[in-house]
Amino acid sequence: MKEDKDLEFLAFCKNEDLQILVDYLTTDKDGKKRYLETLTKSNAYLQCYPNHLTSMWEDIANEFQLFGGNTIVNCIRKTGVTYRTILFEVCDRMKVNYNKEASTEMIEEYLLQKILTDSLEQMTVEDMQKLVDEMNIKTQIPTKQGMIIALQMAIRNGGFAPYKMAVIVANAVAQTLLGRGLSLALNAGLAKYISVFAGPIGWLVTVLWTLVDVAGPAYRVTIPSVIQVIYMRRRSQMLLK
Repeated sequence: MKEDKDLEFLAFCKNEDLQILVDYLTTDKDGKKRYLETLTKSNAYLQCYPNHLTSMWEDIANEFQLFGGNTIVNCIRKTGVTYRTILFEVCDRMKVNYNKEASTEMIEEYLLQKILTDSLEQMTVEDMQKLVDEMNIKTQIPTKQGMIIALQMAIRNGGFAPYKMAVIVANAVAQTLLGRGLSLALNAGLAKYISVFAGPIGWLVTVLWTLVDVAGPAYRVTIPSVIQVIYMRRRSQMLLK
């Protein structure tokens, strides 16, 4: 594993969250093993999957880094690239506006904001109205476009806390790609946000997957994996408070 301070927190993550990350790294959309994955062939995987994944967090991080790098170069150097490099590539692919000098957590937040705001375009007027009412947002123009603008501003100006954004996005992606969501207790408000965003984010994932097949299938691994890492980081921070 390449030294990577942005991934060291994986040692303290919940097993069920690590399992989602491992499944992104090792299986495709049909549940078959990925052609380039090496994790399931390791002794660590055979001993630790699925119930003791914190014991092999370095192996998981290494597999993630390998998918982020150029596979031909990896064959020579046997290491991948840092998480921050992967994050840059994912943000570029998803057309996120960010500053490369910003902190890793701030860039992660920009990515989550982009996914949420893009998904608004796919919402029904009814779902938008639910969000507007739930967040007590006043709109000057009572139309779909007016509500989109108001909700986008609310998201960017802190209407969704980083943890809330991470849960909404990561849960929708897991539901779409793995057929199961995150394992965590939710309050009523957060559960409502998740249900409203699940369909629109799932639609975005489907469209994105069509695009990345052309640009490079590795993004099928790195995009959901980055989103899961963002969620796990936010959850770890919440547990420390």
